[in-house]
Amino acid sequence: MSGKQIRTTDFKTLFISNIRSYSMFVMLAIIMLVFAPLTKGANFSPRNFTNIFFQYSYVLILAVGMVQCIIILGIDLSVGSVCAFVGALSMYVYNGTGGNMALALLAALGLGLAIGAFQGVWIAFAKLPAFIVTLAGMMLFRGLTYIVTKIAPVSPVKIPGKSYDFLSTGTLDEVLGVKPFINIPGETAFDSGFKLYPLPLLVGAVVVVVFIVSSILSRNKRIAHDFAVSGTPVFAAKLVIFSVLIMALMERFAEYRGLPVVLIVVGITVFVFYFILNNTVVGRYIYAVGGNARSAKLSGISPELINFIVFSFMGMLSGLAAVVSTGYMNTALPQAGLNFEMDAIAGCYIGGVSAAGGVGSVLGVIVGALVMSAINNGMVLMNLGTHYQYVVRALILLLAVFYDVYTRSKTGLG
Repeated sequence: MSGKQIRTTDFKTLFISNIRSYSMFVMLAIIMLVFAPLTKGANFSPRNFTNIFFQYSYVLILAVGMVQCIIILGIDLSVGSVCAFVGALSMYVYNGTGGNMALALLAALGLGLAIGAFQGVWIAFAKLPAFIVTLAGMMLFRGLTYIVTKIAPVSPVKIPGKSYDFLSTGTLDEVLGVKPFINIPGETAFDSGFKLYPLPLLVGAVVVVVFIVSSILSRNKRIAHDFAVSGTPVFAAKLVIFSVLIMALMERFAEYRGLPVVLIVVGITVFVFYFILNNTVVGRYIYAVGGNARSAKLSGISPELINFIVFSFMGMLSGLAAVVSTGYMNTALPQAGLNFEMDAIAGCYIGGVSAAGGVGSVLGVIVGALVMSAINNGMVLMNLGTHYQYVVRALILLLAVFYDVYTRSKTGLG
């Protein structure tokens, strides 16, 4: 690389070319800041940061599957009903096996995969619109949920040392018996003092190192292939900003109970599907089919097979989300999963997925899903009525799609 001229992109060009990505982070920051005075700072508390992941991780998981459906110009309206149905059956498996959480999770993943494959067959090979098939699935699995639960909550059996909500509300520090390395008791009954658990900070440090190394290697690879890259000051600023944000988030977890187990589950899910979409043949085929299914077919790609695979993935992730959401409630409710699909779809569009297909990323929709989660959490902290929450969420979905259409028309992509 010595003596080689490095082509760099100025900050203005870099910002314009990545405006959709940057706007998501700006939107998330603005939402958190707006809710701060409205909730008297409660939304920034360590406990609330942890509770957001406990309560809304299902949105992140479903968004990872939904982004793939929307990329190929599909949709899955059944995910809420599937979560309710699979959650109830996984609870029965947990109770029937004496509290075996591993079997309950495997059963949920397997059943979700089977449901996704069932709907995928109708969509991919019977050529029925995904909207119609999954709308039918929404009604079908809601009805089956009522049948298997007999319209009554299903609670987990109480077994010493075991719990169904381990994945949803447990923390790795508590599971491993790791004590806070800083523990200052409160002076009054209303003062909880100050604690700092080590695992979130250690994991955060590892993530920062991996992020920095991978970013440097990626930049060097682009330089080696004579691609334009951001200038060194801009690149360094990006590394610093994201590293600070990662450690700030982990510090919030460190102050309250430690590293959430569900964060590890979400992290593994994001990594696996990020890798699939960006580093595998299947991922390239998904984008190709979403961009132009007819051209993809002429290139030897089977759109039918890709549709089947994507909806199978969506079903499996619905099974995982079912265990997470049911675990948070620690009860399988017949009415569970209502509007799950709306939060996932809104998170995708906020996260940069295009209504025209072929565009979207896992990391983008994770930020979009966090935006939806932050809004839902803020409204709950404000004790805003459910009817008002519906209005706000509906308007956000409408504005997100409008923003996609507007930006595409301005950039000549529409």
